[in-house]
Amino acid sequence: MDFISGRCVVNVGHRHPRVVEALRMQLDHVTHGISEKRLRLEEELIKVTPGGFEKRVTYALSGSAANDSAIKLARWSTRRPYIVAFAGAYHGVTYGALSISSYLPRMVKGFGPNLPGVYHFPYPYCYRCPFGREHPDCDLACLRYMEEYAFKSYLPPEEVAAIIFEPIAGDAGWIVPPDGWLKVLKEFCERHDILLIAEEVQTGFGRTGKWFACEHWCIEPDIIVLGKAMAGGVPMSAVVARAELFERDNERFYHGHTFSGHPLGCAAALATLEVIKEEGLLENAEKVGNKIQNRLAGMMDDHEFVGDVRGRGLLIGVEVIKDKKSIRPGLKEADDICAAAFKRGLYIIRMGAFGTASLRVAPPLVITEDQADIGLDILEEALTEVEMNRQ
Repeated sequence: MDFISGRCVVNVGHRHPRVVEALRMQLDHVTHGISEKRLRLEEELIKVTPGGFEKRVTYALSGSAANDSAIKLARWSTRRPYIVAFAGAYHGVTYGALSISSYLPRMVKGFGPNLPGVYHFPYPYCYRCPFGREHPDCDLACLRYMEEYAFKSYLPPEEVAAIIFEPIAGDAGWIVPPDGWLKVLKEFCERHDILLIAEEVQTGFGRTGKWFACEHWCIEPDIIVLGKAMAGGVPMSAVVARAELFERDNERFYHGHTFSGHPLGCAAALATLEVIKEEGLLENAEKVGNKIQNRLAGMMDDHEFVGDVRGRGLLIGVEVIKDKKSIRPGLKEADDICAAAFKRGLYIIRMGAFGTASLRVAPPLVITEDQADIGLDILEEALTEVEMNRQ
């Protein structure tokens, strides 16, 4: 049983018949060039992404490349040099995406210098606050540092093109920001005419129980980055942004490549969108996700190794610790839990920035409550085995 959806790629399940059939039909028509499917997909992406304003779409083949596209668009449209990102983020491996990432030191070690003009700030990791504060008494100190200190000392806000954020920090451990954080971030951007880029490569297409995770906080980003689950397993990504960003001083933003919006990817993406809508997968992600999260919260009470459970929909992180007194990260314990679960037929992996370890619980959105129970039974057996072996 796949509890990670091929790393948040197969949201509609492995080889969904509708996606497979769409690919077969497209193979009988054309496999390269601009197709009718590309134009239809652009219309659909404009409809489902947040924001009631006019939008345009650019295509790519990976989340990394889409992040590069977003950086280019932000700098070109604003004529500003700087990009703000957050610590612990994983945005990809191309040079632009790598430069805004800060997941692990080995990601950037030996590849420098990276893209200049990128600044990283703390993400709101309330379980392990880098400022040693507690929400809500902290007054979002991690975020206010940006405006109250950085913007008044070494980073002129009038030269910041965009702030790129994950609505839920992905590989860092699926860290959910506290209420109010995204609202204040949006206010910062509006005050200083800074573009807000939502990186929804992992969190998009129903994963959190809504089409896109930023909708949980009623945020309409200027630019949204899409990928992974977009085409049900076929390489495909996109950037959807305010239309006015593509025109400046009688010039048009230029970005594209040979396989941009290729027909197979567009056909698979359209089928994926149809499946999510017609099979009620947003509702299923919320319903089954709540069930899973409630049961995992119960495991947190019963198991010494479970320090924190957080998430939205079917995007749930389980932080593994050595003990509840010290809450030291349990890296070996997490690896042992994954191995014990795999022996029993459950595929689950760990992730985590800052030397932490969290289990990645993200089954396909088609999972049933009965299937979820089977997976959770296996996971709890694995937890019990590892805890008993330590005693």
